[in-house]
Amino acid sequence: MDYGLPEQSSKLVFDTSLAININSWLIWLFGFLLFVVLVLLARKIILIWAVNSRYHDYVIYLIRLPKEKGEEKNKQAVNYLQQLREEIARGETIFKAIGGLKAQKWYHHWAWLFGRNDHFSFEIVASQKLISFYVVAPREMGRYLEQQIQAYYPEAVMEEVQDYNIFSPQGQVAVGHIRTKKSRIYPIKTYNKMEADPLNSLINVMSKLEADEGMVLQYVVRSARPGWHRQVNAIVGRVNQGKRLSEVIGLNLAGRALSTLGDIAKAAKPPQANKKLDEQYRMTAMEQEVLKLIEEKNAKAGLDVNLRIIVCAKDKGRARVYLNNMISAYSQYNYYQYGNIFNNSVPFYHHLMEKFVIRDYIYRRFKPSISFLLNTEELTSLFHLPLSEAETPNILWLFAKYAPAPSNVPDEGIILGRNIYRGIIKDIKIRRDDRRCHTYIIGKSGTGKSKLLATMAMQDIVNGEGVCLIDPHGDLIHDVINYIPSQRVEDVVLFAPADTERPLALNLLEFDPRYPEQKTFVINEMIKIFDKLYDLKQTGGPIFEQYMRNAMLLTMSDPESGSTLMEIPKVLADANFRRMKLERCRDITVVDFWKKEAEKAGGEAALANVVPYITSKLTSFISNDTMRPIIAQQISSFNLRDLMDNKKILLVDLSKGLIGEMNAYLLGMILVGKILMAALSRTDMPQERRQDFYLYIDEFQNFTTDSVNSILSEARKYNLNLIIAHQYLGQLVKNQDTSIKNAVFGNVGTWLLFKIGSEDAEIMAK
Repeated sequence: MDYGLPEQSSKLVFDTSLAININSWLIWLFGFLLFVVLVLLARKIILIWAVNSRYHDYVIYLIRLPKEKGEEKNKQAVNYLQQLREEIARGETIFKAIGGLKAQKWYHHWAWLFGRNDHFSFEIVASQKLISFYVVAPREMGRYLEQQIQAYYPEAVMEEVQDYNIFSPQGQVAVGHIRTKKSRIYPIKTYNKMEADPLNSLINVMSKLEADEGMVLQYVVRSARPGWHRQVNAIVGRVNQGKRLSEVIGLNLAGRALSTLGDIAKAAKPPQANKKLDEQYRMTAMEQEVLKLIEEKNAKAGLDVNLRIIVCAKDKGRARVYLNNMISAYSQYNYYQYGNIFNNSVPFYHHLMEKFVIRDYIYRRFKPSISFLLNTEELTSLFHLPLSEAETPNILWLFAKYAPAPSNVPDEGIILGRNIYRGIIKDIKIRRDDRRCHTYIIGKSGTGKSKLLATMAMQDIVNGEGVCLIDPHGDLIHDVINYIPSQRVEDVVLFAPADTERPLALNLLEFDPRYPEQKTFVINEMIKIFDKLYDLKQTGGPIFEQYMRNAMLLTMSDPESGSTLMEIPKVLADANFRRMKLERCRDITVVDFWKKEAEKAGGEAALANVVPYITSKLTSFISNDTMRPIIAQQISSFNLRDLMDNKKILLVDLSKGLIGEMNAYLLGMILVGKILMAALSRTDMPQERRQDFYLYIDEFQNFTTDSVNSILSEARKYNLNLIIAHQYLGQLVKNQDTSIKNAVFGNVGTWLLFKIGSEDAEIMAK
């Protein structure tokens, strides 16, 4: 039936514009999500790059402390535990300084993009059977951390070092991290609740490793954001309002919001309605203790911590054992009833995951996903510098204390060394006037005496000074030669007796006729030399000295007919040669001795009996193929007075392994005597014209007689400056004769002491 209504179609009409809008929104949404994903991915890549590049912006300090050897402390004493805790508490100040730093926010240094870079790493390292303590800081914060540590550990030495390596090519690795199980506000047990140093348990595990194994405990820490303090304060407030502690701590953000609404509703009710609710719950004694500990933790600064354990051992099983043993050692910090506990197992890492953990360890990354919260006291319980009472034998201690350079160290002169104290480097110099009072160096073999001699001599040579260096080994000479500047090559005289192809002459009996007193000096010095070489008091006696002295006087009376050591046996054994010498001798005393005493003596004093005894002590020198070309020439190849006055360089290579010990000692003593004689001859020169000449003698006790007293007391007037070195004081005493030792102690102005023996240390301390 048609009612006059227009005809309507039953088909639905779809609005295409609406479809286009929906598709557009979907495309925009997909594009936005894709953009977010790409941004997050890019941020992740940039973050990894930033962390890796920051590796070179860290400064690594090795910290060493001296192991005090004071009086043994009585562990049963009442105040022992208090002293122990006070000693550990020194380390807490370091973490207070870090915890007091303002945590970087997302806009600080582009932290949202590059990550926070305000974390520090404290590491205990066992490697090569030594346990070392390291701290690592961003370079811009390194000085700050160093100052904090030095302020409370003034005896500590912080040395900036390269990164260490505990891994070995054949080693197997086990890694892991541990963290607390419960909420971060729960405390762990600290050193103030323990009866011993908790660090001992950790380093005892590390001390069991073999030489080719290693272990690291790495604590990467940074200041925690202050929100945790507000969280604890809110929890304490709710508990005081009658809430259960477990319920309050377990609330998440939504739960805390609902709880707050409930408190508001409760506050709107009349007091009578709430009275019954208030009486519903009362805290138990255990909850009161837990709340007390939480408040104690909240009273101190907090730090976010990553704790990694890295082990490298001979095999995988052994590495896992060490890892589990270390994890078990951390159980001493567990508060099973009243606080937090560490997880007692580490998940088994796949090989790929191990690489990620090792990478995080190497780059010292802070990962929020494995972090937990400790206050300064708790962290100090986990890491502090070793106490002197520590009984673990493998700790890398400081062998000697460091001290700052004196304030009056001169700014001029040659450099003896550098003082490095708390990052401040200062050159230690010695002035020319101080060197004129002579320098004495003592130290055990291998402590650096020869290196110091070489360094000082090199500086003198570069400065254009006159130098003589007597080396009983030869290595010192070779070191110095390599550093002689080209402009001073022509000033060098190298006296090397072992070089038989080009021997330099050294006449032991030579003297300057202008100074007749030199003859007596030479003869007396020769007698002293043979006495030192052969101990004439026991094997010679007055007859040897009498015949030897007159033989040298007769030989030296006429240099033109020969006056070397080679002529002395001829004077004694060859009557014709002796007669010729006597005819040219003008010394009546010498002539009378030979004509009236020596040739007419009988018995043991007969010349025929004495000659073999004296010549036997000369034969080892005059019959030696190395020595003969040197001592048989009448005129020496170099003039010591000329070398001194013109600032020349004399290098004396007396290698005992090449020329023999006796030959080295003879030549060395002769040279020292002749240098003194040349210095004394400067009496004909005004004081202001006498050039300084520096005489370096290594193992000087072998090259000096008791005339060293004259050298040390008189040479200063003639600008002959000695630098002498040896190993221990016993070398200066022979047959209870302390003359050389007394001369050194009484006349030397500058003492340089290296590591010495206990007996010498007692004497030096006095």
